[in-house]
Amino acid sequence: MSLKNLPKLCGENGCRLMAKHKGKHDAYPTSAWSFMRDKDKKKLNKAGLATPRGGNKGAYQNHVVRSNKVIIPYESLPKLSLSNYVDGYVIRLYPEQYFDSVGKPKTSFVSGTDAWIAIGENAFILYRTHEVLENLPPLPEWSIRTLEQDGKPVKKRGQEVKDVGHYVLRISGLGNKKGIIKGAAQGVFAPEYANREINYLCQCVLAWLILRTAGSPYTTTQAKHLQAILDREGLLDESNYEYKGLLRRGLCSCPLCLRFIDYNSLHDTISYAENSSSENAAEQIEGSTRSTTVNLFHLEPLLYSDRIAHTPINVAWGHHNCNAALGQRRCRSLAELIELDLKVGIITPEGIETFGWIADDYEMIRSPLGAVWIRISQDGIEDSFFEAEEDSHLADLSDEE
Repeated sequence: MSLKNLPKLCGENGCRLMAKHKGKHDAYPTSAWSFMRDKDKKKLNKAGLATPRGGNKGAYQNHVVRSNKVIIPYESLPKLSLSNYVDGYVIRLYPEQYFDSVGKPKTSFVSGTDAWIAIGENAFILYRTHEVLENLPPLPEWSIRTLEQDGKPVKKRGQEVKDVGHYVLRISGLGNKKGIIKGAAQGVFAPEYANREINYLCQCVLAWLILRTAGSPYTTTQAKHLQAILDREGLLDESNYEYKGLLRRGLCSCPLCLRFIDYNSLHDTISYAENSSSENAAEQIEGSTRSTTVNLFHLEPLLYSDRIAHTPINVAWGHHNCNAALGQRRCRSLAELIELDLKVGIITPEGIETFGWIADDYEMIRSPLGAVWIRISQDGIEDSFFEAEEDSHLADLSDEE
């Protein structure tokens, strides 16, 4: 459909409904994809949620909208720009980070550089083991972290709901010691955060990509409203999507393997039969897993940084297996690697035979026909058996339905 034939949007107070609409204005109308099947609407809704794997043990909220208060690990503070989190944040500290000894906070939190961090106000303590709870117990005046509204305890976050208290217990059982789970979930995983505006536009992009899947049951005529929104935001240039590998010859494709994405694969249960590295994996039985063949994919990994990563120019649909293979690496498109003009090849008796292009950080190689190689380890770096839980978090792989 020609862009000049797109309908006009209201625009008043940021409203993205059609011009001359009836009723209240709406800057975030899900009616733009109201023509889609319920299962597609559900998938789009889930893409707008923060879903950390194993989130409970980190006191994370699970399956809530991304535009929520975030948990910021104390050790990750130097990497972040706090102004990004317009919906609020709370700093998480472990007892060993906060205390020098029993009942004695470290000097930096009393009168030093960290004195602005106040337990019970903009920070909380997370206990994860019985040993630490015994060796560095909470201060006598501290209380378990809870939610209150008008001075009364509540179970869910919302407007006028406040966090009170100082610490949270997420202690696993060990031997004859039972597990302890006390204290309200404190927020979402910070790298998954996006404010309401960004989160909505991401859903718009993903809805449009569903429209372009192979075998899609939809037509562009049904999506005039959606296209008008994307066009106004500068997100309807197909050449950009082709460059990044989200589209190939006009059809939705996985950014890593570049295979076309079939509409049904958005909802089919994952199978490892086509994954050559998982040939001995047990076959998935229908109903035994909620993972789908295709799920939310980020071109740039969700890491602690000074930028928001869940953005309209960074989201796509990709294969579950490709997500797993990519891990926490940047997905570079074939066009991007060709532009870098760093060819890679093999040395034969006849000379050097080039077969593809390599990224300048050596993380990825692509051939002109679509084959891809990913570096899985680096030179000169010792193995670490104690990586921080958040740094090993694979947010994209939690899209399980």
